Amino acid sequence: MKWTEEADQAVSRVPFFVRSRVRKRVEEQAKQSGSQVVTVEHVRDCQQKFLKNMDKEVKGYEVETCFGPGGCPNRAIADDDLAEELEDLLKGCDLRNFLKTRVQGPLKMHHELRVSLSDCPNACSRPQIADIGLIGAVSPRVTEMECTRCGICRDRCREGVIELSKDSRVPRIDHIKCVSCGECVRACPTGTLAEGKKGYRLLLGGKLGRHPQLGRELKNIYSRKDAIKIFNKCLQHYICNCTQGERFGEILNRTGLEFVDE
Repeated sequence: MKWTEEADQAVSRVPFFVRSRVRKRVEEQAKQSGSQVVTVEHVRDCQQKFLKNMDKEVKGYEVETCFGPGGCPNRAIADDDLAEELEDLLKGCDLRNFLKTRVQGPLKMHHELRVSLSDCPNACSRPQIADIGLIGAVSPRVTEMECTRCGICRDRCREGVIELSKDSRVPRIDHIKCVSCGECVRACPTGTLAEGKKGYRLLLGGKLGRHPQLGRELKNIYSRKDAIKIFNKCLQHYICNCTQGERFGEILNRTGLEFVDE
């Protein structure tokens, strides 16, 4: 649906974590009024209704994804069904009614459990500040294929963790500093670098607000199966320890991350 420039600017000032939802409501309202173009009046009317009836808009969770499924060339991993599976798991927990038993007063958007999925370490969907963040990852490994020392992998690496020294016939990779984006693997013309461990990095407990904090990263790259298993553990830990609708990060500050290893 076509938007006027003024309407587009107005909705861009809406907090990012509800922007897509507000945008959808605005378009629905414009259609109901018989308009083919979204104007700033539609945006303002919808914002007022949204703020006055926020409790009804809260579904208990939100899943945000990056642009990967649209064909982004930076994807470290392509799994278009994962977001849908995570959403199904969240639906099964009935978090809205759960939060109703924990929150005194009407529900607000900040009460929702926020999940963010990014297909590469560029992290366009901001998994670092989500309650549960997943980042697609591919760790490079050195194969037995002969290296021509062309330097393409080194030049492509933005972190500068690949070294081609005179006393080594293959690239040396600092895996501690490597973010597992997989770009060096895709760039290598000889197959000297290939995919090693492939899956997801997991970050837990990120949030904004009055006391912001970045999610704490688990020290591994997890397969899809293991990532879902940990995701389920996080949901159960959240439900068992959420007392007043607080964010997952606040819960982890109290309990720690030991439950992941159990």
